[in-house]
Amino acid sequence: MTRAPAAEEQGLVDGLTHEGEGVVHGGKTVFVAGALPGERVRFRRTRRHRQHDDGELLEVLDPSASRVTPRCEHFGVCGGCALQHLSGEAQLAAKETELRDTLTRVARAAPAAWLAPLAGPVWGYRRRARLGAKYVRKKGTAVVGFRERAAPYVAQLRHCEVLAPPAGALITPLAELLNALSIREQLPQIEVAVADNGTALVLRVLAAPTAADLQLLAAFGAAHGVRLYLQSAGLDSVRELGSPGEPLRYALPQAGVELEFAPTDFIQVNGAINAALVQRALELLAPAASSTVLDLFCGLGNFTLPLARRAARVVGVEGDAALIERARGNARRNGLGNAEFHVADLAAAPAATAPWRQGPYTHVLLDPPRLGARAVLETVAALAPQRLLYISCHPGSLARDLGVLVHEHGFAFEAAGVVDMFPHTAHVESLALLSRQGASAAAAATRT
Repeated sequence: MTRAPAAEEQGLVDGLTHEGEGVVHGGKTVFVAGALPGERVRFRRTRRHRQHDDGELLEVLDPSASRVTPRCEHFGVCGGCALQHLSGEAQLAAKETELRDTLTRVARAAPAAWLAPLAGPVWGYRRRARLGAKYVRKKGTAVVGFRERAAPYVAQLRHCEVLAPPAGALITPLAELLNALSIREQLPQIEVAVADNGTALVLRVLAAPTAADLQLLAAFGAAHGVRLYLQSAGLDSVRELGSPGEPLRYALPQAGVELEFAPTDFIQVNGAINAALVQRALELLAPAASSTVLDLFCGLGNFTLPLARRAARVVGVEGDAALIERARGNARRNGLGNAEFHVADLAAAPAATAPWRQGPYTHVLLDPPRLGARAVLETVAALAPQRLLYISCHPGSLARDLGVLVHEHGFAFEAAGVVDMFPHTAHVESLALLSRQGASAAAAATRT
């Protein structure tokens, strides 16, 4: 990768990349951050790559009708958001287009029906985040925030418009706190977890805080009504400052459950959208009182427990033993004796003797990480569920896995839709519903 000449060019933007950059064709393709589809822009190439170049936006000559003024003063520098300059309606349309195109190109399949997108609050929605922290000697101050858009540095923010309250307003106070600590150069990260019953901040510390530091931290927590935790090594080293408080929790009122979680646990970032997603999952899977449901990549029971309210039996499987313990505790607290949980590495082909494989199951829910669910597809197909709901955080792995389920195992592709879990970012979450209609005949044809 070498520096490109600084000649100015003009071009028409005809799409967005997976990172939300404008795509300009004509000669070698160039990705221009800040440019939107339909716009004519003036730009300069800044970096050359084998397949494309990166470009710097110099001027928007013909703006898109969907262009809006970004709400955040840090937009363009902070890498936390990529699309604040695009209207909310256009953001959803762009994500739907990416999902449709990816399914067509990779899965070679289209659903029988497209679902209305799940959308909700677009500001103050982010209840989980990992912020960088750094004391910059040249500036003589600490900075707290997300990474910069085009550099590996921590962006110097004053506030954040997408972090859930009160976290979004704590950026400057946190920087001021770090400035006062003796270990300010040994504190590289702050994790945020906003629960229904409080806000937790987990400070990664590479050196032990002094007694004076601990007093400052305690005063900060009291002044801002937040709970501080220190993490000196791995996740098992996380300890709350002072006497431990009650567990963090969030409720899913429509599903009639409440879940407890640790401040470093994975939970869905957008609380309002998560509640809507759980409700849609229940509607699409539509388990009956006699149904048996398998929930793979179940985490701490976000979908498992609501499903257990409706089905006869639900089995959750997850590779993280700590999350499984949390899920079991959540089942007990919600009085759900029909939910059971197992620890298993779902990134590898499951053993035939694994207890959770024994079934039978009428319904399956998949909620894998970005890499998808490739290793368990054969197992899921062999279980022959009536309905299968796949919740995805990456269109590419979703399309790859759907291609296998549809073309190799005969599942019918019933419906798909976008879930706007991360407004103002290019991140695309989605869901897809499949049924077992015709699967046996297709599988037999494949074997012959």
